[in-house]
Amino acid sequence: MYHPLLDTFTAVADCGSFTKAAEILHLSPTAIMKQMNNLEDHLNVTLIERTTSGVHLTPAGEVIYRDARFIMDYSKKSIASAIAATHTYDTTFCVGTSLLNPAKPFMDLWYTFNQSFPDYKLHLVPFEDDHEGILCEIKELGEKFDFLIGVCDSKAWLSLCHFLPLGRYRKMIAVSREHRLSSKSCIDIEDLYGETLMMVRRGDSGVNDFMRNDLEKNHPQIHIEDTPQFYDLSVFNRCAETGNVLLTIECWKEVHPGLITIPVNWEYSIPYGILYSLNAPEDVLRFIETVKNGKNS
Repeated sequence: MYHPLLDTFTAVADCGSFTKAAEILHLSPTAIMKQMNNLEDHLNVTLIERTTSGVHLTPAGEVIYRDARFIMDYSKKSIASAIAATHTYDTTFCVGTSLLNPAKPFMDLWYTFNQSFPDYKLHLVPFEDDHEGILCEIKELGEKFDFLIGVCDSKAWLSLCHFLPLGRYRKMIAVSREHRLSSKSCIDIEDLYGETLMMVRRGDSGVNDFMRNDLEKNHPQIHIEDTPQFYDLSVFNRCAETGNVLLTIECWKEVHPGLITIPVNWEYSIPYGILYSLNAPEDVLRFIETVKNGKNS
């Protein structure tokens, strides 16, 4: 899944010494140096500087070190998912989970209704919030996942799956900790005058299109900046880096530690619920009906 010499490289970087890395990896210092030379030759990049006081990462080495940690972790998760898949039985529901679409609301439902499915277990399947790839994940409903749970007002999403609404999340705003509004516990819409408000571009979400129309007509003092059609972490990073205001929702308060989420005195909200395949099997449909009946009882 990844180049095995990355293990040696990260050990050397963490230890700052060939000798200490050799002790951890149960190899000789000579073998460690040889492996490092092979890795640098393979990449055609100098990764470490050898000095009398130890070894230090070059700027290129720092980049490789950072990405190597990600690759190694992702590889372990992939292998774990593959192993889990070999032990998946027909009586398992697979539930997708990500930073912006966590499985916790589904788990709360499951422990309310699981008595109707005594032989079933849950298997959580992680996925990445990538605005360019999220539609591919939605298409995996019925294959990779039985259920996803999250905010859904997207025409593109709803063309690919069924959606059972469970409730609504309030629309809020997020700002950096240094922003002039960050100390407020609640704001009025007029507090946003002169600010740049980041929100998804027009055309996919009825709620957001309605909001945009209202803001443009009645509050033109607020400048609107388009974000990608679907949020991912890069959108939150841009808010933190630019000092702009981000349109967000109450359940994303903890997504970015550098941002403060603040309620606004308006009535905007957006539905959240369970997403499931257009061709869902009988047991998935039975769970959906169980939830529906439970909500209506």
